[in-house]
Order: sequence, then structure tokens, then C-alpha cells
Amino acid sequence: MTTDLEHLRSDLLASIDAASGLDALEALRVHALGKQGAITGLLKTLGGMSPEERQEQGPRIHGLREAVTAALTERKASLERLALDARLASETLDMTLPVDAVPAGSVHPVSQVMDELAEIFADLGFAVATGPEIEDDWHNFTALNIPETHPARAMHDTFYFPETEGDARKMLLRTHTSPVQIRTMLAAGGDKPIRIIAPGRTYRSDSDATHTPMFHQVEGLVIDKGITLGHLKWTLETFLKAFFERDDIVLRLRPSYFPFTEPSAEVDVGFSVVNGKRVIGGSEGWMEVLGSGMVHRKVIEAGGYDPDQWQGFAFGCGIDRLAMLKYGMDDLRAFFDGDLRWLRHYGFSALDVPTLSGGVGA
Repeated sequence: MTTDLEHLRSDLLASIDAASGLDALEALRVHALGKQGAITGLLKTLGGMSPEERQEQGPRIHGLREAVTAALTERKASLERLALDARLASETLDMTLPVDAVPAGSVHPVSQVMDELAEIFADLGFAVATGPEIEDDWHNFTALNIPETHPARAMHDTFYFPETEGDARKMLLRTHTSPVQIRTMLAAGGDKPIRIIAPGRTYRSDSDATHTPMFHQVEGLVIDKGITLGHLKWTLETFLKAFFERDDIVLRLRPSYFPFTEPSAEVDVGFSVVNGKRVIGGSEGWMEVLGSGMVHRKVIEAGGYDPDQWQGFAFGCGIDRLAMLKYGMDDLRAFFDGDLRWLRHYGFSALDVPTLSGGVGA
């Protein structure tokens, strides 16, 4: 039997080494190790042997199985490497193709509007600030005058992370970019003026034609001495005139409520009806575009500033909504569908860089 095992070993190893493809190798595996395979049959004979025969033949048969298994594994890896090399060699990219043979990409309207916002507010002396999208409960709510029992938390359909033992604070996907205000104030040390905008992604559990679970928002914050509501109105008016590239922008501030500002105001902008569509500018009707107000004393304190010496204003609006109003889009959900036809229609060329001197809508 020993001679038969050696012959079987040499035949199987030679066949495995000569296997020309993965299909042939799989056939060899079934022939040797399948339910009716040669080695499987030998293993079944062990039960009918005497203890002395089993002690002698068992190690040889198991050794044969291990040798064949190792050879199959090694040959399979080798064949897979050869197949990958052949695929990589055939899937080459011809870099000499003319550029016009490749479909042109486009800049998403949200990215374009973010660039426009950065350009406009940079001219007004604002810097761009960023913060984490995964926030803790304190920065997202408590520091913004929204304690745990505050009814205003019902205004936010929040995505919370599961709590684990030892967590000091609840973690969540930020519901607004306002936590960036707190982080910026704390980093400033409580003794420096602040002028920032904070654009970025935010998350709420909501979805319809004008709401999506993930959307883009921009917050603005000014902290200084002697800041009044008049500074806020002038800033928003200047921004909206530059963004919509119209001088006939008319604003209306309505009293409202936000936990982090007092007083608070909703900002409406006048619109006209042209060919049955609302167009920003004029005063035939009013459309809400922004939320704003004077920063609440408690928020200034949470940011490390003395509210008796420092005042400020804040405002926020949806970047996606601004893009819809400026570029005539009707459904917010299309922003995230990834439809190439929509992107080609509403997208911007990479060379459409917004500048104030050349016009942000150039």
C-alpha cells in the first residue's frame, strides 16, 4: 500500500502543477478530495483496519491529504495571480487620447455655491471655519442653550449613535453647523473678535421634496464689542445682493424663536413672478431664506466670552436651498440622485471659478 500511496502522491502533485486553469484545478480537487475522491476513499478505509495497520497507514494517508491540499492552495494562488496580471495588462488606459474624446465632468451646484459663499464672505472679512460631523451632545445642543429637557430638541430629528458603557457624552451626527461656533469661540480664548462662516454637511431624519436626511448648511458668526441688529441686517443684505447678483433685493425680518439667539428673526426676501416662476428680487411676495439673531448670552458664556463686554450675531441657511433659488431647481432630492443628465444640465465647468471681480455667476 505504501508504494500505491507514493504513486498516487506523485501523480496528483504532477497533475496539480500542470493544471492550466482554475477550472482544471477544481476538477483535480474534486477527484482527490471530493466525496468520492481518491484520498477520501483511503480515509474511509481506516475504520476497517486493525489498530496496528491504522497506526502505520494513518499518518501516511493524512500526510498525503495535507500535501495535496497545500499544493492545491499554492497552485490556485499562482493561477489567480496570473489571471490578474493578464487582466491588468489588457485593461490599459491610453493617455494619448485627445481630451475631447473623454466626457467632461462637472462641478456640482452645491460645490459651486459653497465657493460663491466663501468668495462673498471673504470680501466682507469672514474666514471659513470647519468642525467634525460626528459631534457630542454638549457642542451640538447644550452649549447652544438647548439643555436635555429643552422642548427645542424636538425641532431636530437627530441621528444618535448607540451609547456604550463608559461614554462621557452622547455622540450624534450634527444637526446643524452651529457647533462650529462654539468650537471657534473656545479656540479664540474669549478675548478676540470673530468673523466666520461655517459651511458643511448636516444630518436630520427627514426626507421629502424640500428635505433630505443629509443636507448642506452654512452658519455665520460675528463676535465683537458693540455689535447690533443693524450690523446683522446690513451683512445679510450685502450677502444676498452679491449672491443673487441683483440690486433690488428687499429684506424683511420677522420675530422668531431660536434657542441660541435672542432676539431671533426669520429673514424673508422679496420675489417677483416671471413666466409663472418665482424669481428673487422685487417685492411682489415674500420668501423665507434665512434664520438669524443676536447670539444668546448663555451661548457667549459657553464659548468662553464675557456677555457683558462681547456681543454678536449669527445666521444660518441651507446651501442646497440657496442653489435651488438661484439656479431654478424644483426638487432637493435630485441633488443626491447622482443622475448624470441632471449634473450635465445644472453642473458647472471647472473653469467657472466664482470671483467678485468677475461675478460669481460668470
